[in-house]
Amino acid sequence: MTGLIKSDKIKVLVVDDSAVVRQTLSAVIESDPALQLMGVASDPYVAARKMLDEVPDVITLDVEMPRMDGLTFLRRIMHQHPIPVVIISSLTEKGTATGLRALELGAVEIITKPKMDTKTFFEESRIRICDAIKAAAQARLKRKLAVTPSIKVEPKYSADAVIPSLKTGSSMIKTTEKIVALGASTGGTEALTDFLQAMPPDSPGIVIVQHMPEEFTRSFANRLNQLCAITVKEAENNDTIIRGRALIAPGNKHMLVKRSGARYYVEVTDGPLVNRHRPSVDVLFRSVAINAGANAIGVIMTGMGADGAKGLLEMKESGAFTIAQDEKSCVVFGMPHEAIKLGAADKILPLDQIAGMVWRKSGDK
Repeated sequence: MTGLIKSDKIKVLVVDDSAVVRQTLSAVIESDPALQLMGVASDPYVAARKMLDEVPDVITLDVEMPRMDGLTFLRRIMHQHPIPVVIISSLTEKGTATGLRALELGAVEIITKPKMDTKTFFEESRIRICDAIKAAAQARLKRKLAVTPSIKVEPKYSADAVIPSLKTGSSMIKTTEKIVALGASTGGTEALTDFLQAMPPDSPGIVIVQHMPEEFTRSFANRLNQLCAITVKEAENNDTIIRGRALIAPGNKHMLVKRSGARYYVEVTDGPLVNRHRPSVDVLFRSVAINAGANAIGVIMTGMGADGAKGLLEMKESGAFTIAQDEKSCVVFGMPHEAIKLGAADKILPLDQIAGMVWRKSGDK
């Protein structure tokens, strides 16, 4: 051989103090042709030494480890040399503050592993884990110069599995009230925080799907409720969509917008995975297209994959005004890019201009 050929695979470093987890997660990574196991480390100190020789594209990181915990290591990585990190830890179970803290420090994705029978979990969650690593590899990261402390695989379905196709002529006539529907995934927690903090107390009612694990959405909503002028809560079945309030779909539940006379409300329901997600942005957007039509504003934000692209197009075709976040301000320009390719976006805007546009359009009668 005359030389080495550079691999286009995503190089992954696994950092976990459990030998079983390191072995099983390594096998999961090596089973995907797009991924390459760069190495394993039993704690952050071993990981740091390995990174002197080769920098990984993505790090999978446990939180509870000897000598240095994962959050401390994450904070140092993001301060010195940002690398996409996927947190895989049992300490993020049920939306604990640890998981939200990891997102604030710069983690791109979070996967909660069980405290028992982790080997089976990793084997059954292979697709989800590999997708999370691929999403992280596309993330655009910013150096965190200062951090403020905070207070089995299912088949692929389309939105048709949850909501029937939009029928011609089913869009609603205009009323005096607007509703805003937002969808986001990778990088969405920060994007949604920026957007919601910019919305005034009398903003139109907002419904949100953010791809997050079960129970995380409640903690996320509570955190946003402390930071924003509007009220933010995890949606419950039959919640009314009202001015000055944002409803976030619960993890592992689809959320649909329904209408009864002049009242808009949400239905929180089970159902098959759509675009590998529950909740799904496509499910939300399609329900908005059917039940709100021209009374709605749709926004698709940062995230990997195509969830929400077709739904945003249906919203546009039903008369809604639609916005896609631009590439430069996205952590991952996947979902907006797919929507733009379909011609689903009336406007393509940087994150810091979306709230202003939504507020202006919500005043159109």
